[in-house]
Amino acid sequence: MPQNIVFTPLGEELAAKARHIADTIVRPGAAKHDKAQEYNFEAARAVAEAGLFKTFIPKEYGGHGAGILALARVTEELAKADSGFGVAFAVNALGSFPILVGGTEAQKQRWLPQIARGEKFVAFCLSEKFAGSDAGGLSVTAVEDGDHYVICGEKKWTTNGGVADIYSVFCVTDPTSKSRRISALVVEKGTPGFTVKKVEDKMGIRTVPVVETHFDHVRVPKSNLIGERAGMGFKHAMMTLDLARPGVAAQAVGAAQGALDLANVYANRRQQFGVPISNHQMVQKMLADMAMKTEAARWLVYASAATSDAAGPDVGKMAAMAKCFATDVAMDVATDAVQVFGGYGFMEDYPIAKYFRDAKILQIYEGTNQIQRIVIARSLVRDAAGLDHLQPFIPRETQKNYREGVTA
Repeated sequence: MPQNIVFTPLGEELAAKARHIADTIVRPGAAKHDKAQEYNFEAARAVAEAGLFKTFIPKEYGGHGAGILALARVTEELAKADSGFGVAFAVNALGSFPILVGGTEAQKQRWLPQIARGEKFVAFCLSEKFAGSDAGGLSVTAVEDGDHYVICGEKKWTTNGGVADIYSVFCVTDPTSKSRRISALVVEKGTPGFTVKKVEDKMGIRTVPVVETHFDHVRVPKSNLIGERAGMGFKHAMMTLDLARPGVAAQAVGAAQGALDLANVYANRRQQFGVPISNHQMVQKMLADMAMKTEAARWLVYASAATSDAAGPDVGKMAAMAKCFATDVAMDVATDAVQVFGGYGFMEDYPIAKYFRDAKILQIYEGTNQIQRIVIARSLVRDAAGLDHLQPFIPRETQKNYREGVTA
């Protein structure tokens, strides 16, 4: 059951600051940075100066401790102007969460204050060529060597790679174990043997780099092992994704709202048959459907984020539902927005094409929407055990089969 949604004054203040930065810096530079495939450092500096990187960092480490709901609100406002920059902001939380959920006190004191001040950007290194949705199938290894771990292998699709200063890297530390196979280590930019290789030429979110990160016998001290002991990496990764998925969903809500706003303005200005196309019922239906879907996604995202803040029992299910639904909505709304723009929507001269290109990745990264549906379904199956009071309303033959373990 989702928790009550409570918007704190601090959270709304941070969202207002994000909205101002989005309107004055992010949106005006979005097309330029997208075309050049370059990071928007001007916007990142503004975000740091406004204290927005402090949103998700606890107060004891120099942050605001504003929570996941506040993070979702800030991300939504930034993504409304440029989905790519929304990713660039939110991925710092993704990379930081392994330290937050699993790090030692010394590790939190060492890295989190720098992240909160915006002095250090963060990246999350989990996916590999043959391990994406199957997070347990990693092949990058970290072998103990005295007081160090030696990391070998390569990671795919590292968002923020090259820009980031701190990388949360998930490696196989015990290939013989099933439950304690994976650990997470922090690798800092400039460590010998750690390099950024291929920079991906992407369809969308082109303002944030996505790269291959290579580890050629990279030596990191054991003090960089996230947590007190090895083998906790898979647990930390799953906890991280549960916390981060409301942020992806918030990116989707922002992107959907941004596309809807543009389509609405265009529909009221573009004239056909002597009237604005917003006068035509077919266009009105499209705009209405876009608005309903976006608003429904927004409140599911807020409910998911509030559940995370309350550490409710349904965090994983709510996060999966929000991520899956909101990102599907973003793709639907962006597609319809292009349709409202007609031929102009297909041209890069107009900003709506970028919203369409940016939307697709939302359905893929941080767990494909097919995986999210599996997570949701498995949770529902577990929940069925608490619905025995409905047994009298099920046909008797079905009840008999249920008791005897017979399946169709």
